[in-house]
Amino acid sequence: QVQLVESGGGSVRSGGSLRLSCAAFGYTYSIDCMTWFRQAPGKEREGVASIGSDGSTSYADSVKGRFTISQDNAKNTMYLQMNSLKPEDTAMYYCAAKDDYCSGSWSYNYWGQGTQVTVST
Repeated sequence: QVQLVESGGGSVRSGGSLRLSCAAFGYTYSIDCMTWFRQAPGKEREGVASIGSDGSTSYADSVKGRFTISQDNAKNTMYLQMNSLKPEDTAMYYCAAKDDYCSGSWSYNYWGQGTQVTVST
């Protein structure tokens, strides 16, 4: 059993920065991939960034060059550093994990409750 808890969301102005955290509790050794998703009202959920157990990362084109995903295994925590934020980044951000490689199944085993990010003009 794994529990994911997000934190770090908030309200910022365009061009500002936020750092999201996802703390994992329980049996975390089976996790091979962790991903940040986001969903805005009226839009479908989209993948933002992923990091594999081997340290490999991937990003959505819309955030590439602005967001950085990382992990601290000693703290069982994943981070998403978000810079140069835009109003279109406004969404509920979710942390998700799966017992499979990021390039494998699209089905995620564990989900956090989400943290709201709001970017104003």
